[in-house]
Amino acid sequence: MRLVRLLFQRMEPQLHIHTNVDIANIRKPYKRLDEYFGTEHLVSHEPMGQFKKWFEEAVEYIDEPNSFCLATATKDGKPSSRFLLMKGFDETGFKFYTNYDSRKGKELEENPFASMCFYWSPMSRSVRIDGHVEKLSEAEATEYFNSRPIDSQISACISKQSQLVPNRQYLLDQRQKYIDNGLQVQKPERWYKRLLSFICITLAHK
Repeated sequence: MRLVRLLFQRMEPQLHIHTNVDIANIRKPYKRLDEYFGTEHLVSHEPMGQFKKWFEEAVEYIDEPNSFCLATATKDGKPSSRFLLMKGFDETGFKFYTNYDSRKGKELEENPFASMCFYWSPMSRSVRIDGHVEKLSEAEATEYFNSRPIDSQISACISKQSQLVPNRQYLLDQRQKYIDNGLQVQKPERWYKRLLSFICITLAHK
């Protein structure tokens, strides 16, 4: 089952929040003064070529190297962000899936510009990609949806993103209906594949 997200909206403070953690002094050593990352260390001066190299190296060290943070905004500039999984990349850009009824889906409809950021902590590397997001073909989305595990397909159908549900049992009951009836799970109508075509790629190596 998909993780159920909790939404808290800002209210007047009801209590004073204090932590004993000395946050200001949380730090870790990075490179020595004589260590640096310069243009001579690039394997490619073409940004997608360099991303490909770093991503392939990240696969060796990180559980989900394709996890990234996607930042979107409304047409009047109110931002939001969330973590997604990249499902492919090539010379045209970076591919991922969204539901148009989710907050990110609605924001991308009214403002197609977005930013995605990969952070590979064990390697002290990050990549930010700013660009324009477009919807890809229905056929591509359907093909991928049908390749997913059946539980993932059902979860995509019963979890209405960015909408409130009564409780967890409601989701379990909806899931059970698919199992009991042996229904052929169909891709939700508003579940699409997206492509972020980059305008700018920023690579950072601490």
